[in-house]
Amino acid sequence: MRMKTLRTYTQIIMISLSLFVCTVESFANGERAGEAGASELLINPWARSSGWAGANIAGIRGIESVYSNVAGLAFTEATELVFVQTSWLQYGSDMFNADQAVSSISSFGIAQRVGESSTLGFAIMSLNFGDIEITTVDHPEGGLGTFAPKFMNMAFSYAQTFSNSIYGGVTFKVISEQISNLSANGLALDAGIQYITGKKDNIKFGVALKNIGPKMVFKGDGLSFESQAGGTTVNDGDGYKLTINQRTAGFELPALLQIGFTYELDLNRRHKFTNAATFTSNSFQKDQYRLGCEYSYNEMLMVRAGYTYEKGIRYSQEYHEREGTESYRTTALRGPSAGITFELPIGESTFGLDYSYRHTDPFNGSHSIGARIDL
Repeated sequence: MRMKTLRTYTQIIMISLSLFVCTVESFANGERAGEAGASELLINPWARSSGWAGANIAGIRGIESVYSNVAGLAFTEATELVFVQTSWLQYGSDMFNADQAVSSISSFGIAQRVGESSTLGFAIMSLNFGDIEITTVDHPEGGLGTFAPKFMNMAFSYAQTFSNSIYGGVTFKVISEQISNLSANGLALDAGIQYITGKKDNIKFGVALKNIGPKMVFKGDGLSFESQAGGTTVNDGDGYKLTINQRTAGFELPALLQIGFTYELDLNRRHKFTNAATFTSNSFQKDQYRLGCEYSYNEMLMVRAGYTYEKGIRYSQEYHEREGTESYRTTALRGPSAGITFELPIGESTFGLDYSYRHTDPFNGSHSIGARIDL
């Protein structure tokens, strides 16, 4: 039995080291911001984990693990349902008004225990950008109607309990981006591991590799246009029309590697305080350091806060040009985040409400509110 346990530990460690060594070179460049596509994969759509900056990849549990570290899905006890609505990059005073946001995000997830050590999960994330005016070269002011971009990600996850200390999982994601006459579709793979130790199982480590997949390419009628052949002008009547299809270059997915640590402090049976830290190595933007903490009272009230740091996050481009700093901010997110959860028992089930806020500049921040049912 000891040899089997040792063999399992060795396999997990070797897999973790292999993931790190094989990807460290591709994640070494932080100067490639803007070269990748499908950047919606970097948005945390869940209210609970985003409240402390996504720093808890080592200790996250339930369906929200599908985004942060899928290994945490293995802790689902029976059935979990979550729905979250996010007002992304708010510019009005009403935080629940989707019309006052640059975009809104609707997310739904379900996790189901299917055996003593296995869990399945499904999550969907849909971005709504509203109606956008159609413009052309001949009609730059519009007047031709509107179109509505549709971005959607679907995740199918499987998590496994290997031992009392080691948990792992994988996620297969289907990515779809569409406008009226163009679309791009892709596939991506996530993998994650969590390791628990300590006398009270209060020390946790996590590793997650995300958004690994082939390039995506836009296709559709929007890449075609009509041209005149055989005549000097389009309308001279001497030529004939040709339809020309343009080629588009493929774009890579925003792959990343995360390594996290969590320490839980039980003050007594009712009060618990958790600290978390995560390092994120991004392949197409600056590396990030995430810190978070959460206070829990009787597992019914949870208050959390977090901060995401990356190089130059304190300085805008205008400040950089004026003061001559070495780096400037390349994201609207300023770093701070906070959240709160109320969770009430209903018989043998629980019902929870989650809320989180992420500070931004410009705009007035991003708000997420969600409902959760554990059956």
